Amino acid sequence: MRSVIVAGLIVAALAGVEQTRTQPSSGTMLVYFGTYTGAKSKGIYVSTFDVRSGALGEPQLAAETPSPSFLAAHPSGNYLYAVNEVDTFEGQPTGSVSAFAVDRGTGKLSLLNQQSSRGAGPAHLSVDRSGHDVLVANYGGGNIAVLPVAGDGRLAPASAFVQHTGSSVNPSRQKEPHAHAINVDSSNRFAYVADLGLDKVLIYRFDPSRGALEPNDPPSASVQAGAGPRHLAIHATGRFLYVINELICTVTAFTRDPQTGGLKAMQTISTLPAGEIVKPDYSTAELLLHPSGRFLYGSNRGHNTIVEFSVDQKTGRLAYVENEPTKGRTPRGFGIDPSGTWLIAGNQESDSVVVFRIDSKTGRLTRTAQTLSVGAPVSVEFVRAQ
Repeated sequence: MRSVIVAGLIVAALAGVEQTRTQPSSGTMLVYFGTYTGAKSKGIYVSTFDVRSGALGEPQLAAETPSPSFLAAHPSGNYLYAVNEVDTFEGQPTGSVSAFAVDRGTGKLSLLNQQSSRGAGPAHLSVDRSGHDVLVANYGGGNIAVLPVAGDGRLAPASAFVQHTGSSVNPSRQKEPHAHAINVDSSNRFAYVADLGLDKVLIYRFDPSRGALEPNDPPSASVQAGAGPRHLAIHATGRFLYVINELICTVTAFTRDPQTGGLKAMQTISTLPAGEIVKPDYSTAELLLHPSGRFLYGSNRGHNTIVEFSVDQKTGRLAYVENEPTKGRTPRGFGIDPSGTWLIAGNQESDSVVVFRIDSKTGRLTRTAQTLSVGAPVSVEFVRAQ
């Protein structure tokens, strides 16, 4: 019976995702900013956002919590989850994951509970398509875990845990595994993990009804040695997957078999303009597909730009379009609103967020006049207001 219920939830969630892709958004959104806490930040901040005009409200503290560097919203919009990049949790050398209830009228967050991330340095999390599980990648621990979600949004202890092993060629960054991102595909059957330390995208069969992970066959796909895969983006068709490589400033495009989950690399392209060399302070961070699936965006730290590619809808291959400056230092996370009209980028070292308009035909970015202050912004997450 439980599997039937979960299957129904998956179908409903996928229908909701498709509706968001095809129907323009209107009215007000809530925009949450995950941060590194310190002198200028106390936790998660929230702004109202008018999708019609692109007006971003003054950020307010939504919840005080330590270093909530990456955020993920529940499909219902009623809950928000954050990794806490802390050194210890409940006396153990591990990070944590916090669950919050969302007041969709005010944007305020109420802490529901916290659970161990099961590893040091949690860097990324996502919510599966049914809203039944939170999946977390621990960079420092080099491992991943699944935390079941209860009916009231609270998190249960991990139902699955996988420790990665191995290394790659960069002596300072790849002596051991570093799981950096974990995402599920649109069918909710496969989970993909970018491991920076292994130069691999690991593939798992995912069972949302049990919160279970099992190695897939094939179990992984590789990128160039020393590339350092960081974040993933899966095309809405399920036929293509893209990985942004932190250490060498590239994106690798894969074809994907929706039935087996297998990946085959077909292209690697620079995130920098033609002729630009990778300097020691350059690295990449976020990677997001436009809701239409026609454009792909990535952030360049050091170069301080958002790169844009067009996506060939038949082959999945990428073509370079432009690099747009973010008018700040170290752009890390950014978000695209569900209508695909706006992109909001966070400049971590400039303590600022910047709003861009997206051209619906070309995907090009135009910076608006809006630049607001947020301390050390890392993640940007949209939730529809009520």
